[in-house]
Amino acid sequence: MKRLYSKTLEPLLYAIGYTVLLLFRSVGQSHHLYFKRKEILEQMFIAGVGSLFVVSIVSIFTGMILGLNTGLGLRDFGAEGQIGLLLTITLTREMSPFMTSLILAASVGSAMAAEIGTMKVSEEIDALEVMSINPVRYLVMPRIVGFSLMVPVLCVYSAALGILGGGIVGHFQLGIDMISYFQDVYYRISSVPGLKDLYVGLLKGYVFGLSISTISCSQGLRTEGGAIGVGQTTRKAVVTSFLMVIFSGYVLTALFYK
Repeated sequence: MKRLYSKTLEPLLYAIGYTVLLLFRSVGQSHHLYFKRKEILEQMFIAGVGSLFVVSIVSIFTGMILGLNTGLGLRDFGAEGQIGLLLTITLTREMSPFMTSLILAASVGSAMAAEIGTMKVSEEIDALEVMSINPVRYLVMPRIVGFSLMVPVLCVYSAALGILGGGIVGHFQLGIDMISYFQDVYYRISSVPGLKDLYVGLLKGYVFGLSISTISCSQGLRTEGGAIGVGQTTRKAVVTSFLMVIFSGYVLTALFYK
C-alpha cells in the first residue's frame, strides 16, 4: 500500500503543488506587465488570430448541428421557432467556452508545453537562470496573461458564429423567419438572465484559459528525458487541460446555477 501511494499520489500531489505555486509566482510578476507588453501581445496574437480559422469552422458547424437537432426535436411540439432562444442560452452559457477552450488546449496549449519543454531539455532555461533571468517572468507570465485574456474574446466570437449558424439552418431547413430568430436572440441577450449567461460564459473562458496556460507551462518546466520527454509532456498537458476544463466547468455551472 505504501509503495502504491508513493507511485501514484506523490507525483500527482507534486504536480498540483508545482502548478499552483507557478500560478502564484506568475501573479507575483504582474508588476512587470508593462515591460513585457510586447511578449504578451505576441502570445495574444498566437492564441487569438492563430486559432481564428479553426474556432470559426468549429463554431459555425456546432451552431448548425445544435440548431438542426433542436429544431427537429421542437418541431414535434410545434415550437421550432424557439431555437434562437435555446441556442443563445446553450452557446453563451456552456458550449462556446467549452469547445473554444478544448480547441485552444489542443493547439496552442500543446505547442506552449512543447516549446518550454524543448527549452528545458536543451538546458536553455538553466542558461536563463545562470544569467539571472527569471524564467517565470521571461517565459511563463506573458503566456499565461496573453492566453487567458484571449480565450474570453474567442468565446464571444464563437457564440456569435454559432448563433449565426443556427439561424442559417433554422431558416433554410426549418422555415424559421430570420428576423424573428434574431429578435429572440436579442431579447435573450438583453435580458437579465441572458446577461448572466454571458458573464458566466466570459468567466468560464477566463478560468479555462488560466488553467490551460498554467498547466501547459508547468508541464513544460518539468520536462525530462529529451525528445521522448517532450512528447510525453505535450500529451500530459493536453489531457490534464481537458480534464481541468471539464471539472472547472461543472464547478462554475453548479456555483452560478444552483
